Amino acid sequence: MSIINNKKAFHDYYIEEQIQAGLVLEGWEVKAIRAGRVQLKEAYIHWKRGAFYLVGCHITALATASTHVKPDPVRQRKLLLKQSEINKLIGKVERSGYTLVPLNLHYHHGMVKMDMGLAKGKKQHDKRQSSKEKDWQREKQRIIKQTR
Repeated sequence: MSIINNKKAFHDYYIEEQIQAGLVLEGWEVKAIRAGRVQLKEAYIHWKRGAFYLVGCHITALATASTHVKPDPVRQRKLLLKQSEINKLIGKVERSGYTLVPLNLHYHHGMVKMDMGLAKGKKQHDKRQSSKEKDWQREKQRIIKQTR
């Protein structure tokens, strides 16, 4: 079950591979995510100190958050990946010119997981072509619906 999708990632990048990763979250963050108070629009994934981190993901604390904890809504959150996956991703990101973008947050067996995509950036003309194709598909569906 999906919590939030990053539609901007599919607009700005060609997604070539999707990888599921766990997140290191605090209790108030899990509660806020379950309430739908999360935003992935400007988030990205950064390699630092032997691990990947989710940077720029905004999780707004609930009003009922603990009084003794000062929540930081945009803190860096560590991604949980196997070492073989980390090595593969480092190789692709460093050598091949790929980037890692967060695609969505979802539940997997009661845990909050994130799908990240191994992506290459689109040029401006590619984005225009994608939007033209989407418009044409929408128009085709409209014409088919009218003829029935």
